[in-house]
Amino acid sequence: MTVSTLTVVPEASASGTAPCAEPDSLTLSLLARSTDTHRQALARAARADFPAWVRHVRAASACARPIRLHGTMSTIEAETGRLLSTVDTADLPDGVIYKPCGNRREALCPSCSARYKRDAYQIVRAGLVGGKGVPESVSAHPAVFPTFTAPSFGEVHTRYVRRHTCTKRKDCDCRPEPCHARRNNPRCPHGRPLACFARHADIDTLLGAPLCPDCYDYPAQVVWNVLAGELWRRTTEAIRKYMNRLARARGIEPKSIRLAMGKAAEMQRRGVVHFHAIIRLDGANPDDRGDRTILPPPPGFTAQDLVDAVDHAAGTEFTTKPHWINPDGWRIGWGDQILTKIIAKVPTGVDGEVTDAAVAAYLAKYATKSTEAAGMVAGRLTPDTIDLFANTQGTHAQRLVAACWALGRPQEWRRLIRWAHMLGFGGHFFTKSRTYSVSFGFLRDQRIVFRRTESGGPGRDEAVPEQSTTLVVNFLQFVGAGWHTTADAMLANTSAALAREHQQAAQAELATLAA
Repeated sequence: MTVSTLTVVPEASASGTAPCAEPDSLTLSLLARSTDTHRQALARAARADFPAWVRHVRAASACARPIRLHGTMSTIEAETGRLLSTVDTADLPDGVIYKPCGNRREALCPSCSARYKRDAYQIVRAGLVGGKGVPESVSAHPAVFPTFTAPSFGEVHTRYVRRHTCTKRKDCDCRPEPCHARRNNPRCPHGRPLACFARHADIDTLLGAPLCPDCYDYPAQVVWNVLAGELWRRTTEAIRKYMNRLARARGIEPKSIRLAMGKAAEMQRRGVVHFHAIIRLDGANPDDRGDRTILPPPPGFTAQDLVDAVDHAAGTEFTTKPHWINPDGWRIGWGDQILTKIIAKVPTGVDGEVTDAAVAAYLAKYATKSTEAAGMVAGRLTPDTIDLFANTQGTHAQRLVAACWALGRPQEWRRLIRWAHMLGFGGHFFTKSRTYSVSFGFLRDQRIVFRRTESGGPGRDEAVPEQSTTLVVNFLQFVGAGWHTTADAMLANTSAALAREHQQAAQAELATLAA
């Protein structure tokens, strides 16, 4: 029998009537079925298992749309196969476990995106200075930071600052140059002016939109997006071949060098991607190409050699297969704006250099950005939802989606329909070669080990045995995505926000004591 701990007489230190009685089960049931989110939250918070629920959802509490899984989780002794414990999700709050969605897109899930960004930063930084299993000797290897842009598909509104005087580019309030200042004020064949004298603010919705939508080459842009990954592959092959020829010219065995690369794709406001990359020169074992050990490169190579290789590969191009709209195919190549900076371990002030910390922060930032920069935020499109996002006479993003849907009808071009919600780009926004650094999976496994050691494993209060001697076997199936109610989402996110504030306050206090 449960006995209430609330008193039923007036408190001695206060005037008035007795405290309110605890709500009964009928009241809680009515509150839970209410359409008012605050009443739903009150019903959840008044339940006896609320503290257990808060602890249970802690791992996914800040996620916008967590994954719900149902099944059993077993811990087995690896050597003997003895079952140590079994947890059934039916015995847990809500009958499921909550797992963060892991979406990297900041516009869809800020919490998972922030974790992805931190992991991307660690991966990029480790590949430049070492750590997390990468030898610190990589900091002495030549490395460059090239940026590959897309060609022009038509004049668009832009914001250009000739000389920055701000201290933070993120909050830049410098005076920009006129968008497209032209003396003769020309007009396109459709009668629209091709001049714009506005000094656009950074939040201006016109940025990235074409001066004349009817002149803009939408088919060419979406085709370029869908084949950008293939262009990048051919470019990396051209860079490797250039370095191999350079090695042979210097009397060095080409098999004794290896290029380690990483890249992040940035979606520009005009709806086309460009790539920020890292290229690091390593040594390799010429007798065993399967050896992934990171070795110093042979003497005589410099970062300028990598710059020359990038400049040579920037001319890579190819022609697509014929399409009924363009029987000759489209030319796929890079734009004219190719910029390559040398990654300096210690800043020297030389123009064209960038530090490893700046590169890591830059790539991590763009690893979580996507089509929201072009005004498109949507999941995968279907014939039932395409009319909500595609319009041949609509906004810039709507015209790009419509072009993807129209061009993707032939079987060999179906990828355009599959990736219409990404404006045609179907590649990963952050990729790297195996030898560059550790992987996202490595960092996730480290977190799992830490959490199980900290909490004693899923659903258990006792300490977990030595990690190397146990196996966790999950028999889980997907049952849904998202919180059960808006109230649950509000309570979980509030709990996560309070935990973050507590952590930040503790870090600030430790920093104060250390100072």
